[in-house]
Amino acid sequence: LALSIILLSGCSSQNAAGRNPEPSAAPSASAPAPAAQGVTFEGTDMEGNAVTSDILSQSKLTMINVWATFCNPCLSEMPGLGELAAEYDPAEFQIIGIVDDVLEGDDPSYAASLIQQTGANYTHLLLNESIYYALLSNVTAVPTTFFLDDQGAILDTVVGAMDKSAWEAKINGLLAEQ
Repeated sequence: LALSIILLSGCSSQNAAGRNPEPSAAPSASAPAPAAQGVTFEGTDMEGNAVTSDILSQSKLTMINVWATFCNPCLSEMPGLGELAAEYDPAEFQIIGIVDDVLEGDDPSYAASLIQQTGANYTHLLLNESIYYALLSNVTAVPTTFFLDDQGAILDTVVGAMDKSAWEAKINGLLAEQ
């Protein structure tokens, strides 16, 4: 029973090689705190393009799905997430993935192949210190999913994978509250 609970709840925050996804730089005492209006970050996407938290203002609701290349529950839910990303008006809802175990500067080709295989055709960001401190410093398992409004305020957090219909119900409920 205990093994079943562990397997169903997601993957731990360490990959198979034991590498913690926290950026290699030691946390500094002056690490930036989230701004009063919400989460702020700077990073790069899978293609090396700069992305800032301004991306959150492009949609009424943003789902940020933190996943890892070694996490089977993460990979299992990504096809449904890809379908959801395509079904909603981008002004209403968008999905952003954060690859928890691929740091900026690492070779993202394996993660890119997983994105292509799963049809998760939405923006994916590589982990860096800014993203870590903005969202991931308390993440202990993947997948972890955050829902943010257009100002970057966190509306809800879900730890663990869900199927497409469960995500759709969650998304529609949060959109109705906006």
